[in-house]
Formats: sequence, C-alpha cells, structure tokens
Amino acid sequence: MKQTLIFVMFAIALVFPSLAKAQNAKADRIAGIYLTYDDETLKEKSQVRIHKATNGKYVGEIVWLKAPKETNGKEKLDKNNPDPKLQSRKIMGLQILKDFSYDADNDEWSEGTIYNPTSGKTYNCYMKFENSKSLKIRGYIGAAWMGLGKTAVWTKEETVRK
Repeated sequence: MKQTLIFVMFAIALVFPSLAKAQNAKADRIAGIYLTYDDETLKEKSQVRIHKATNGKYVGEIVWLKAPKETNGKEKLDKNNPDPKLQSRKIMGLQILKDFSYDADNDEWSEGTIYNPTSGKTYNCYMKFENSKSLKIRGYIGAAWMGLGKTAVWTKEETVRK
C-alpha cells in the first residue's frame, strides 16, 4: 500500500508540471505582432505588440503606425485623452491593451482593457483567436453579455513594419 501511494505521488509530481507548462504555452500563444485596421475604411492602421508583462498579465503597445505624423509633420500625440496631463504622450509606443489574463475554460484572454486613442476612451475587453492568424478583439461597456461594444479582428504578423 505504501509503495502504491509513493508511486501515485511520484506520478502526480511528474504530470502537474507538464500540465502547467502546457497551460502557459497555450496562454503565451497570444504573444506577437498584430496588424490592426481602421474601423471605417478597413485599411491597415497600426501594429500592436502583445506580450506578457512582469506581473504575468498580457499587455500590448503600438509599435507601427501607417500614418505616424500629423499633417504638420509632428508625431501623433494622445490628444483625445480625457486627462490633459496625458495628451502629450506619443501614440507610437502607447500601451493600449492592459491587464489581460488567460481563461483556459473559454480559451480567451479577458479581464483586461483596451484604450482607443482616436476617441480617448477605455473599454473592458476580451480577446480570442478565430484561427491561428486572426485575433478577435471585443471592447465593450458594462458586461460582455450586454452587447454594448465593438468587435475588431487583428491579423498576426511575423515582424514589425518599417
């Protein structure tokens, strides 16, 4: 009986780290570069790099803009931010995705927020793969089930554009 218990405990010790590694690998597959599109024209707009932050949550920042400068030649700033102190931030490098956790039961990243520099508004958000290259982003007000929000699909790319 004692040998059986030791064997079972040994087997559990071997299996659980493997499961944890598999879970992390599944969660980390969101890491990468994504091409975003303009809501109205559906033309390429920017690239966002999603990665795991030091706190273990997933975040994303703008790493490329199709039109990085204003008509006056100056870099685009976060001029629509409701906080006047933040309106001088550059759009390039701006973190627009914050605090996402992987939900293995629903195979999605949730409990995060997305910031829209065009409107200056922040929304609750979840992300889920439609396929290996298409990431569905759903920003919403209130609870996700209420249906008050907007959905976009971003395309995973290999490298940052120049």
